[in-house]
Amino acid sequence: MVVLKSNYRMESFLNYYLPVFIVSFIVLVFVLPSIRVHRQTGINPFRFITRTHQTHDFVGATMKLFILLIIALVMVHSFSDHLYSFLAPFRYLETDALRWTGLVIGHLSIFGIMIAQWQMKQSWRIGIDYENKTLLVREGLFSFSRNPIYLFLLFALTGLFLILPNAITFAVLFAAFLVLHITIRLEEEFLYKQHGDSYLQYKKQVRRLL
Repeated sequence: MVVLKSNYRMESFLNYYLPVFIVSFIVLVFVLPSIRVHRQTGINPFRFITRTHQTHDFVGATMKLFILLIIALVMVHSFSDHLYSFLAPFRYLETDALRWTGLVIGHLSIFGIMIAQWQMKQSWRIGIDYENKTLLVREGLFSFSRNPIYLFLLFALTGLFLILPNAITFAVLFAAFLVLHITIRLEEEFLYKQHGDSYLQYKKQVRRLL
């Protein structure tokens, strides 16, 4: 009986909190940094708006799909238990311990992404900027991982899966892992063309993710 009440309280909390969390995540991770960079440089940091590379365009379309799926998933969970049951939830993973773990991971991931974005300063972009030269950032979190933002995004999606374990969150996590690795390969090729031996030296010194 105590366990059932605890699970019910957690469900009620998540129904209200997750929509707020997802909106806050999008604003803090995508909207505010984009506004900051645009004000400082006059450049729109969202680079998926220009068709420059077929694979790059595919990555952009996929990321938009991921965001829409996550928003829809959270809304379905919060407002329709009946519809949520069709998303193949993994009921055996719906424990308070795993959900609290997911919430902690999700919040820490936001802070990690924000720190990495701040350390990139005016070089931060969503996608590859084929039109403007950016600096090669090697300090701060970038001295431990060449792609800390992508690393924390994967952590955030892992946290979401722990909070809402179902077929959709698992599929998004798995697909995002593959798509982000494609993105990283594209960026590595681009950064080598821009920075040459400096990037090769950085690449030898710091791991791709961890």
